[in-house]
Amino acid sequence: MMAQNPRLAEATLHVLETRDLRAYYRMKYFGIDREVRAVDGISMHVRKHEIYGIAGESSCGKTTFIKAIAAAIRPPLEIVAGKVDYSFIDRDLYALPPAERAAIRWRHLSYILQGSMNVLNPVRRIHRTFEDFAFRHMHLGRADFEREVRRHLQRLRLPAEILYSYPHELSGGMRQRVCIALATLCRPEFIIADEPTTALDVVVQKDVLAMIRESQREFGSSMIFVTHDLTVHANVTDRLGIMYAGRLVEEGRTADVFANPMHPYTAHLIASLPRIGDINARDALPGSPPNLADPPRGCRFHPRCPLAMEICRHENPALTALGEDHRVACFAASSKVRPVADENPAGKELEAAR
Repeated sequence: MMAQNPRLAEATLHVLETRDLRAYYRMKYFGIDREVRAVDGISMHVRKHEIYGIAGESSCGKTTFIKAIAAAIRPPLEIVAGKVDYSFIDRDLYALPPAERAAIRWRHLSYILQGSMNVLNPVRRIHRTFEDFAFRHMHLGRADFEREVRRHLQRLRLPAEILYSYPHELSGGMRQRVCIALATLCRPEFIIADEPTTALDVVVQKDVLAMIRESQREFGSSMIFVTHDLTVHANVTDRLGIMYAGRLVEEGRTADVFANPMHPYTAHLIASLPRIGDINARDALPGSPPNLADPPRGCRFHPRCPLAMEICRHENPALTALGEDHRVACFAASSKVRPVADENPAGKELEAAR
């Protein structure tokens, strides 16, 4: 029997796995209980050395989901059900005492936040921030720690002089690079990047994305990369998950999702991307995302869907495998009997996008 390639076997290992994860905002106003189901039953996994992208419009639950998998939740957000398992932890993340959860942050599980000023203390020089985040995790003397920080900055093509700057003295792009350096200094097994290129111009964005990709490859980390920008996903991620209204509606290899989007929502997102030389107007998706405090019954996308059927109004479609490494939660996509575009004018645009 032929021996399995060790690198191939390693690539199939799951670094992160969530099972039926549910995270709700639970509030009480004027004696009335209110529950916002921001993450409502997500099961997925991230493989070793993989960059897994999460896309979807604003308020679909992307940031809440990564807060849940990072155990970075604060009231009124609560974990209602489900499990979060990492390969470098011997128990479910939420079964760990708070002190143990704090010990794995930055050393094993790090975070690149959306805005650099959410991370960098405006009244402390950059080298103090490196000490605050990483010194206790690296178990080095102060002199050795400083040398390691300088080597790390050099590896990422950052000048050591920035260590003695205040955050406001650096440009937005440079501050974001510093945040990436902070997140990768301890060579964590898993990195969460939440909209790391938001508010950067396209030239700086290109450099920051290249830095993220190079760091992930060099250190062998796995990553979840969150952004609403599908063009970024096309250039950075290996697999892509599409979220809508707190649920995962499609998942597959990024190239496959772009080449053959199976969910109507995914098809619309990809059809809306600008193309060189195309000056045609694009129609917006009708309606608006549902209120997650009172979501519609059945498939949450059905009020806006051009392919909606009667079953969509009553039953929630399961995330079903429809191809190699490609899952979709859609009755129309998985049914042999598809709506006829002529009978559903809104379906013509969707069929043309496929």
